[in-house]
Amino acid sequence: MPAFLLCSSSFLLKKDKAVKRVHTVIKQAFVDSGWRQLFNGKDLEGWKQVGPGMRYVENGLTASHGGMGLCYWTREKFGDCVIRVVYKMQKFNSNSGFFIRIPIEPREAWMPVFYGYEVQIDNHPETSGEDEYHITGGLYSLTKPHSKPGRPGPEWNVMEITLDGPRTIVYVNGELVTDFTEGDPVPERKFDYEPFRGLRPNYGYIGLQNHGDDDVVFFKEVAVRPLHLK
Repeated sequence: MPAFLLCSSSFLLKKDKAVKRVHTVIKQAFVDSGWRQLFNGKDLEGWKQVGPGMRYVENGLTASHGGMGLCYWTREKFGDCVIRVVYKMQKFNSNSGFFIRIPIEPREAWMPVFYGYEVQIDNHPETSGEDEYHITGGLYSLTKPHSKPGRPGPEWNVMEITLDGPRTIVYVNGELVTDFTEGDPVPERKFDYEPFRGLRPNYGYIGLQNHGDDDVVFFKEVAVRPLHLK
């Protein structure tokens, strides 16, 4: 083998090892900061689909076919924590949601809609006849947004949801959208598919919505850390 090919192979091998070391350091730093990944980028271990449609994993992302359904984390309820969700829309605008405070383990897709909270993903609710109480980062139909920072597809968005006892705080791309405490005033229901009004538990199940084939959202990260690090 020519000498230059040997040198080239050696260089590529060293580069590959260096990249792997960097990835290991980054991953360890993430763990040390208290974050725990719930979506491993390979499969849906720990998640379960209920309702129509299905969720799949491809190229490190999870997306969906059909709907309306929900893929929920089966292993525990969450409260007093921060949840980080990284996602992008397939189209300029797509409709989905991240569910929190689901009181009991779901057996179908509508119980979480009516009795949990959906942190909405939809930058343009007016296209389906809805108002700003149904926009990205809001508690669906319940809260008016402080800002509207959702980015269109295919740009990435970072949503951070803080569950602090009865208080729910949502930031999208670093901007405050929702700051809601149980018992705060909310508008009356406008549509029969909106959640029932009333208190939600401090701890509940979480899940990813699949809205339908025309509304595909790709999720890259779902991570959680305790609210108060020791």
